[in-house]
Amino acid sequence: MENTYNFKVGMTCSGCSGAVTRILSKTEGVKSFDISLEKQTVSVVAAGLTQEQVFETIKKSGKPTEII
Repeated sequence: MENTYNFKVGMTCSGCSGAVTRILSKTEGVKSFDISLEKQTVSVVAAGLTQEQVFETIKKSGKPTEII
């Protein structure tokens, strides 16, 4: 079953969003994601992952992250 999770991520440049992209691209179970640098949000479609697991994965980018 796929779920969509939304996060607020402190990204100020393309390097920031690139770090999040690299981490999510390597995460098994992430089917797709959309990053808005302008809104500083990340929407993730995942299968077999909880919201907490995706949250912890995004936090590994070193960017301030919160669940919205």
